[in-house]
Amino acid sequence: MSQTGTPADAPRTAVSTAPQSPAATPGGPAAAPVPTTDGRAAAHSSSGPLSDGGLVQLLTPDGERVAHPEYDRYVAHLSDEDLRQMLRDMVLVRRFDTEATALQRQGELALFAQSLGQEAAQVGSGRALRPQDHVFPSYREHGVAHVRGLELTDLLRLFRGVDHGGWDPTSHGFHLYTLVIGSHTLHATGYAMGVQRDGAVGTGDPERDTAVIAYFGDGATAQGDVSESLVFAGVNQAPLVLFCQNNQWAISEPTTRQARVPLAARAPGFGIPAVRVDGNDVLASYAVTAQALERARTGGGPTFVEAFTYRMGAHTTSDDPTRYRAAEQEALWRRRDPIDRLRTYLVARGALPDEFVASLTAEADALGEHVRTQVRAMGRPSAASMFEHVYATPHATVEAERAWFESYESSFLDRAEGSPR
Repeated sequence: MSQTGTPADAPRTAVSTAPQSPAATPGGPAAAPVPTTDGRAAAHSSSGPLSDGGLVQLLTPDGERVAHPEYDRYVAHLSDEDLRQMLRDMVLVRRFDTEATALQRQGELALFAQSLGQEAAQVGSGRALRPQDHVFPSYREHGVAHVRGLELTDLLRLFRGVDHGGWDPTSHGFHLYTLVIGSHTLHATGYAMGVQRDGAVGTGDPERDTAVIAYFGDGATAQGDVSESLVFAGVNQAPLVLFCQNNQWAISEPTTRQARVPLAARAPGFGIPAVRVDGNDVLASYAVTAQALERARTGGGPTFVEAFTYRMGAHTTSDDPTRYRAAEQEALWRRRDPIDRLRTYLVARGALPDEFVASLTAEADALGEHVRTQVRAMGRPSAASMFEHVYATPHATVEAERAWFESYESSFLDRAEGSPR
């Protein structure tokens, strides 16, 4: 029997851990790595970069709702219908991911970056955003794009090579995908500083106060751009959420090759509070992000969120993860699947009626057909189109390169016509 309208903060069990507000997040001296006998940091120690201790969690992997004294209030208003819509978002995004991967294998896309397994971190955090907030994604944030209302096939224009991956960032508050690792965190920091200087922070007007969120992976934290972003965001108290999806792999390099402590431990050194969350828990991802966004909008400054999750697919479709990780590890994380977790919780509440499941299945099938049809209809752009929309206004260097390319192309036509060259 459906319980639509029942708050989602009615826990089935209670956790014994203490509240974890961002300011009190582990990551200082207490989070130093445990050395091994040969002097290396223990990869799976209780305080290392792969530690799952101290993660904010509201739904266990078995779908049990657990209480959290700090974050329950951020999900108290969510009804069963809200949770069903979160489930819908994750199911549709995974179907999109599956179809795009298949299209790449069929030669319809040049490349694709999967988000398989990271749906909860993206959908949960994305649903905490307000319309005026602005998102700076990397290239794997398909779930956030969906929640922000983008036509998902527009994302595939980039991976098909039809255009530069352009859409209007202001229409949905969602910036362009960024392929240069970590560089967009600087763009996000600058944008957040601009919002701050425009007076759109701390006004008390919920329709005006604005936050900015930047999504990046664990590998990006090893880039200087992210470090510089932390400097500027911290010093300027920018209204920014730095959302790190720690999926444990920077292509084939594990997080243990990038850090000796949890990645969130870096932020306090820049004066930025940090929090670690179970990234496969859509409720916890929502709650933690809602708190961080609230802090940003009210003038409290930036927050670093580390969503601890797992990349179930390949880094991109040009990658073969079987060469560097074990099947046993994948099986472990498959049992922590974010979609199964929320589905189990809804079933236990009697809040997942058969008609909803049937409707969602049909909607996912329709999305799959839509993706296949739209991608195959994109056609092939002219080579000269690469010079279009590079800049908003005419640019001398681009125009010179266009003229050279046209001359180069025409030289082949001249030869075909028998020109003595």
